[in-house]
Amino acid sequence: GDDAVWKNAVLATVHQLESIVGSKAMAVGISAPGLSNSANSGIACMPGRLQGLENFIWKDFLQRPTYVLNDAVAALVAEGRIGAASNVKNAVLLTLGTGVGGAILIDGKPYQGAFQKAGHIGHMVIDHTGDADVTGMPGSLEECIGNCTIEKRSKGNYKSTHDMLIRMREGDTEAKAIWLQSVRQLAIGIASVANVISPEVVVIGGGIAEAGVDLFEPLEEYMALYEWRPNGAKTIIVKAAFGDLAGAIGAGCFARDCVKAN
Repeated sequence: GDDAVWKNAVLATVHQLESIVGSKAMAVGISAPGLSNSANSGIACMPGRLQGLENFIWKDFLQRPTYVLNDAVAALVAEGRIGAASNVKNAVLLTLGTGVGGAILIDGKPYQGAFQKAGHIGHMVIDHTGDADVTGMPGSLEECIGNCTIEKRSKGNYKSTHDMLIRMREGDTEAKAIWLQSVRQLAIGIASVANVISPEVVVIGGGIAEAGVDLFEPLEEYMALYEWRPNGAKTIIVKAAFGDLAGAIGAGCFARDCVKAN
């Protein structure tokens, strides 16, 4: 819709929060979809969605120091500071929902990489013969477990992952087979990430993480098959501590860190 609506909604929220605190913000943190620019002052790339977001410099609009992070990166910052990964320096976040998002924490800091696109684990290849995802990668992790492909993966039998899980719990063997295949492919992806990044913890969030033991128990079994564990060292997999507010919490933490660093 009209970009003036959501831009002014952010400004109104800043004013509201300042009235609660009783002082002007030292800095503002914003979590948003897309790739941030190198200065973390705005989103540099978000094609097709939220018209007006790309290259919009928030500090000029809000008249306050403002730092902008990709939403998955912000969520991992939240988990790394005060959430499920607060006691480790190296961690990876996966968000399992409509698609598969991701982020990387190295030595306690979010790693964004060249072009700020690091952490897009959902676009790693699991099956090179599979269909291309939105970035053109064949058989990506997102294609394997994202809710966006469940109708295709189930040949139209299930409208959502949630529906499939309900059917599985009712004894539907086809639903169970599709689900376990997806979890197996997720384990292959996480084991591959563990070999490359070697995190202490992998945090899993998003709507599909609400499957609970139906996700985490078979995932641990598959990880035992695929993960390289030298001297018995294994990656710990935990459920995210924060829900919808993870991005906001992480963006605030990141802004605070930037202020302290400057």
